[in-house]
Amino acid sequence: MRIELKRLDDAFHFEAKSETGNIAYMDAGENVGGHNKGVRPMQMLLMGLGGCSAIDIVLILKKQKQVIDTFGISIDGEREQGKEPSLWETVVVHFKFTGQIDKEKAERAVQLSMDKYCSVSKTLEIAGAKISYKVSVNE
Repeated sequence: MRIELKRLDDAFHFEAKSETGNIAYMDAGENVGGHNKGVRPMQMLLMGLGGCSAIDIVLILKKQKQVIDTFGISIDGEREQGKEPSLWETVVVHFKFTGQIDKEKAERAVQLSMDKYCSVSKTLEIAGAKISYKVSVNE
């Protein structure tokens, strides 16, 4: 896997390009001279967690012939205070589904992703993050 990173201004705005040509933008906060033209790198980690688990879960539920009308994820994270580097300390993930979905199957798909398949969740856990999650179906 290869990522190319290119600086776009005289501050902290960067373009990250994957080997397949997909682009993501990153920037620093205004408090350190950034211009809010992209996501913070630490936010991108939480986005990666959501994307990684979402792909796993959709694959699992499709194999089980569950019909997903909508699927969303909310992720809340708290970073360590007063430390450098300031790692993710706690992360709470809320998986929200609507459709013809058996709640037990959704819960099992989430559990398999978060505890077994999602490389991002495992990477964050190894770094010390305590990750918890909940599942809502048709609520």
